[in-house]
Amino acid sequence: MTDSRKFIENLSGAGKSIGVLTSGGDAQGMNAAVRAVVRMGIYVGAKVYFVHEGYQGMVDGGDNIKEASWESVSSMLQVGGTVIGSARCKDFRTHEGRLRAALNLVQRGITNLCVIGGDGSLTGANLFREEWSGLLDELVQSGQITEEASQTHSTLHIVGMVGSIDNDFCGTDMTIGTDSALHRIIEVVDAIMTTAQSHQRTFVLEVMGRHCGYLALVSALACGADWVLIPEMPPKDGWEEQMCHKLSENRADKKRLNIIIVAEGAIDHNNKPITTDLIKDLVVRCLGFDTRVTILGHVQRGGTPSAFDRILASRMGVEAVLALLEASPGTPACVVSLCGNQAVRVPLMECVQMTQEVQKAMDEKRFAEAVKLRGRSFENNLNTYKLLSHHKIDTELPNSSFNVAVLNVGAPAAGMNAAVRSAIRVGITEGHTMFAVSDGFEGFYKGQIKEIKWGDVGGWTGQGGSLLGTKRTLPAKHIGKIAEQMSIHNINALLVIGGFEAYLGLMELQAARSKHTELCVPMVMVPATVSNNIPGSDLSIGADTALNAITDTCDRIKQSASGTKRRVFIIETMGGYCGYLATVGGLAAGADAAYIYEEPFDIRDLQSNVEHLTEKMKTSIQRGLVLRNENCSENYTTDFIYQLYTEEGKGVFDCRKNVLGHMQQGGAPSPFDRNFGTKIAAKAMQWISKKLKEFYREGRVFANTEDSACLLGMRRRALVFQPVVQLKDETDFVHRIPKEQWWLRLRPLMKILAKYKTSYDVSDAGQLEHIVRPRAKDSSAI
Repeated sequence: MTDSRKFIENLSGAGKSIGVLTSGGDAQGMNAAVRAVVRMGIYVGAKVYFVHEGYQGMVDGGDNIKEASWESVSSMLQVGGTVIGSARCKDFRTHEGRLRAALNLVQRGITNLCVIGGDGSLTGANLFREEWSGLLDELVQSGQITEEASQTHSTLHIVGMVGSIDNDFCGTDMTIGTDSALHRIIEVVDAIMTTAQSHQRTFVLEVMGRHCGYLALVSALACGADWVLIPEMPPKDGWEEQMCHKLSENRADKKRLNIIIVAEGAIDHNNKPITTDLIKDLVVRCLGFDTRVTILGHVQRGGTPSAFDRILASRMGVEAVLALLEASPGTPACVVSLCGNQAVRVPLMECVQMTQEVQKAMDEKRFAEAVKLRGRSFENNLNTYKLLSHHKIDTELPNSSFNVAVLNVGAPAAGMNAAVRSAIRVGITEGHTMFAVSDGFEGFYKGQIKEIKWGDVGGWTGQGGSLLGTKRTLPAKHIGKIAEQMSIHNINALLVIGGFEAYLGLMELQAARSKHTELCVPMVMVPATVSNNIPGSDLSIGADTALNAITDTCDRIKQSASGTKRRVFIIETMGGYCGYLATVGGLAAGADAAYIYEEPFDIRDLQSNVEHLTEKMKTSIQRGLVLRNENCSENYTTDFIYQLYTEEGKGVFDCRKNVLGHMQQGGAPSPFDRNFGTKIAAKAMQWISKKLKEFYREGRVFANTEDSACLLGMRRRALVFQPVVQLKDETDFVHRIPKEQWWLRLRPLMKILAKYKTSYDVSDAGQLEHIVRPRAKDSSAI
């Protein structure tokens, strides 16, 4: 069998020149993308040029187009905005402007462009590509370039990356900057909530999104807002009364504050704008509530990029260079984007056309279609929001007479409370009586089980840790008592939110079904652990918050090291035997090395890392960052590595060590974890409802099949229910990790961006995918 895999070693950029520019509105993470393009380009032997000030710099030429070096992109990973500048450019819209731009590129031999910007910038790039040969002919005719130069540079290749905080581009789940903008919004909302609570106020918040309600929708989901107004879903006639009714209902329900989130482009059914002042006046007039307006404005574009945006931008930047190396004259201009957690390439003009169709559908009041065209991610957020905002005290909810229990198991993870809240409220909406179990399986066998109501979980989304209480205790030893409690409270289904213990616990409960019929009920587990070590799921709730904690700390540490010069920091991360936090944290923080259990290392590797850092100290970047997973090696401990580096680096650099510890488990959950927890728990609850109907026979629930005890995980591009029994073969139980882990494919990226020669399998890359028109039903996506 021949090995059909492609490796980076076989791709050469020798003799090629790549220009990188940022255009249009800035977005956090653009710098990480620029850094990745520059370093990957240099790594494969190409020349890379910065084009300063976007297209304006390309038209003006001169010092605006400068060759980039490895060191010139150091320290920009953690900086918001764009270091190479961006500008809206009128000149590039004219034929004359594009002609000057073509001349400037040909003079420097640049025929590959990497454009980071929104749909306008990318459309401009595509037009430029289509006109390229005509522009060169004109330049030959006017004697500005030779015929030979025109032949050598006959094709312009373009790859785009979408940098836009609005997430308004079709064909990608997340655009660079969106997650960071959500961080800014949620920081503000969390801060406002404390003051609003003190004074029993109503706050109306305006967030960015002239044509797209993504930021408003997701931040409303992430903070449990009372009402949200977005351009894609204009409220029905009579919405004013409905909204005021809901606000007063929530106050009656002992809620001391109200939050209303408005996208700046919010409209009613007649396409008339709905402004924050209009809403404020309405609330004051109808309810007399003390109401304040906060317009977030450019705060959303600012600040340091989140871990997610740094990783997204770094992956996209590397992928963009690969796409340029593999492009042939017939390849259409493409956009590198994200689908689930897969990097994909999609034709640029297909994305642009689809994005324009959304606007057209909205202008023509075809709102349901606009939502579908926005893509699965947007649609699922909207459906979850609708599901969670159903509750009305005065309407009769269906009554299912089923009892469903929810519990947290394992170590606390940020986002657990958002998942519990979502599950409880969706369960109540579906007509079930919901029970909360305190302190995991330990509380279960001790009978710490009580009914939990809609209002009991108000304000839970933004709280870190586990409000239900969580323990690592496994159920096997107490199975009889647990079965007894199931019978006492007549529990018909179980939702377990937790880490590896939750996974083991579910297996033990299923194994005990033959002895205890009380356990023959539908059971589902939702993964929540900072370690991200659960088989059957690429991501778990809590891991994103932990990554941000690691990244923030590393940023501060790097800053202190830049001041003192010639200093290497060794940082120990959590994760058990799973190297996810160390590897992905290393990628987000720009680490020089990350030691993990999954990739065995020996003294020779440590030696080569020390030599690599010694070389680095000769350059202008005189600091080093090394991450070590807590269980990566029994003998090469953090102390050992620290002492080895200290000894070997004598006279060249000094060392410091830092164990991050439990700060990785604490803190308020990131927007991603709040949103992921909310959506995945809602989906788990809907599965429970379906299974309860399926297994209800002769007056009772009896579920004894393999597929009635499942784990709900994110696999590549969708959320999937998998029987836990079937996941056994995928699990390394000794080290509590899955046997195969997707993120190991990101390790070579970290090494390449830290200037190590490495083998990188790029077989996954390079498939140009077409945009699929939305079908009527596809709810598996997140």
